[in-house]
Amino acid sequence: MQGLHLTADLLDCRCDTRWLVDADTLGSACVAGAEAAGLQVVGRLFHAFPATPDGAGGVTAAVLLAESHLCVHTWPEQRGVTIDVYVCNFGADHSAKARALMASLEALFMPAQAQRHQLQRGRMGAVPA
Repeated sequence: MQGLHLTADLLDCRCDTRWLVDADTLGSACVAGAEAAGLQVVGRLFHAFPATPDGAGGVTAAVLLAESHLCVHTWPEQRGVTIDVYVCNFGADHSAKARALMASLEALFMPAQAQRHQLQRGRMGAVPA
C-alpha cells in the first residue's frame, strides 16, 4: 500500500487554451508524460465536458498506471487545473517518477500560482519524502 500521492492546484494557467479544452490533446500529453517519466500506462480515459454560459467546457484525463494513476481536471473559464499523481512503491520506489511527471505537467500549463501537496500513503515502511 505504501506510496507517494502528489496533488497540485494550478491557478491562472498561461498555456495555450487547447490544453484546457481538447481532451485528446491533453490525454496524449498525459500519456507521453507518464511514459517519459518511466511509468507504465495500462489504461486511459479522456472526457471533454460541454460548453457552459461561462465558456468552453473543461476536460478530465485519467491515466491508469501499473504503479497507480494520474488524473487531470481543467476549468478553462477559470484558467485552472488540478493534477493528481499517485504511485505505489510496492517492489520499487517510484517517487522520483511521480515527481518528474508532475513537473512536466505543471510546465505544460504554465501556472502563475501553484498549490502543491504530497502525502505518504500506507506509512508502514514508507520511503521518506
